[in-house]
Amino acid sequence: MTGRRWLGLDLGGTNIKVAVLATDGSATTVVGVDQRPAEADLGPDTVLANLGAAGAAAIERWGEVAGAAVGVPGLFDDDAGTTEFLPNVPGSWRARPVTAPLSEALGVPVSIINDARAFTFAESQLGAAAGCQTVAALVLGTGIGGGIVVDGKLHFGRLGRAGELSHQAIVPDGPPCTCGNRGCLEALAASAAITRGAGTDTVHDAFAAAAAGDARAIAALTLVADYLGIAIANIITVLVPERIVIGGGVAEAGEALLGPVRAATARHCVLVPPDWYEIVPAQLGPHAGAIGAALWAREQAVGS
Repeated sequence: MTGRRWLGLDLGGTNIKVAVLATDGSATTVVGVDQRPAEADLGPDTVLANLGAAGAAAIERWGEVAGAAVGVPGLFDDDAGTTEFLPNVPGSWRARPVTAPLSEALGVPVSIINDARAFTFAESQLGAAAGCQTVAALVLGTGIGGGIVVDGKLHFGRLGRAGELSHQAIVPDGPPCTCGNRGCLEALAASAAITRGAGTDTVHDAFAAAAAGDARAIAALTLVADYLGIAIANIITVLVPERIVIGGGVAEAGEALLGPVRAATARHCVLVPPDWYEIVPAQLGPHAGAIGAALWAREQAVGS
């Protein structure tokens, strides 16, 4: 599939991110990226209208596309093209048609993918894990998303449910998680858990307080790094990925987070030597999910 362009939309609770890619043979380039408010508090109808408007504006700006995909922060029915559970987006999203109205608005086929799987796909194809055959990725923010690549392909499992790395239970009977379980990684290491533990308003403030020697912030971040290390050690023990990519707003702390996470992972992962894997920061920035969605649109067209 050469000489064509592809549109990716990434739905977040605050913003819709947009990317247009061009493919020509084996070369893939990012033509442009953009974002606009999702206005999620106004409900699903407004969000869907904004997704269509964002896509239409991108097509007008960067030219016609052969297909599009939308990344959503939760679970969906791929066959029906409907969302099922978007825990961090307000409103009733169960059985909400997404691909059909977007396809009508944009005039091209539209597919759907989980936003964290889109992030994983982008980083494995064009970013920090390009060239690797087995990859795991975590997106740390308001929630925690994840995805895995096996033999160079995204692994979805039955009904697309594989890759929910943040919903492995780390602490039995721990704090409640949005998924309905208790003690999941997301409940223990997402941004709300960090600020609550550190006693700060933002994650940035938590890391700043820890750097300044605040004992409470240091203890909170040490615990979060340990939880992440346990989760990543579990992933490594099962999959032995070449690289684990860490992205998202929380990961913007850089080595202040990644250093302790690497150390915690090595402590908890006793069967796989540390030189068999790398834990690396994401490379594609805040539009990685949209880039991954565009790549997924192309993947769907190639496989159809």
